[in-house]
Amino acid sequence: MIAEAVRRSPLADYRDRFVALSAATRGDILIRELPYLAQINLRADPNDGDLMQRLASTLGFSLPVLANTVTSQGDRRALWLCPDEWLLVGPDGERDSLEQALRSGLYGTVGSIVDVSANRTVLKIGGPKARELLAHATSIDLDARSLGPDRCAQTLLAKAQVIIERRDESAFHVFVRASFAGYVADWLLDAEAE
Repeated sequence: MIAEAVRRSPLADYRDRFVALSAATRGDILIRELPYLAQINLRADPNDGDLMQRLASTLGFSLPVLANTVTSQGDRRALWLCPDEWLLVGPDGERDSLEQALRSGLYGTVGSIVDVSANRTVLKIGGPKARELLAHATSIDLDARSLGPDRCAQTLLAKAQVIIERRDESAFHVFVRASFAGYVADWLLDAEAE
């Protein structure tokens, strides 16, 4: 007998609970998992102008060089993690093409490309009270003047390490390690119940 591999997201069992939360809050808080996103960690020298130009050419957009900012083109995004590190994010199924674009851009220079797609899942938290819910669990300022659209921050959310990306005025993407995803989801659901 041959076992068949089954792909299952870390928060597959939470879907109904997230839907119930949306109904209970009349849409003021919307939570859903965005599973299986392609996620590639890139380390490279941002001071190498030729390299940064090649990467911009192969990716179709420039990497962010300002702290805690995000750049994007279509469904692909680059989140600044530190001066020489980025998280490249794309839709499910684009891991290989994203990785190839980075390899082509890095060709002949020193750098690091690591597939971290299985490391984290992403929670999309939206609605008029999304910021209020997240503010209960983190110490960073989530006001749009501090963490506006196309900004990101690495922080703790209910004591779990996360990356929070501000998508627009009322939506956030929370990147959480798969092993902590259930804990964070439970915390958010419990916080709203209170």
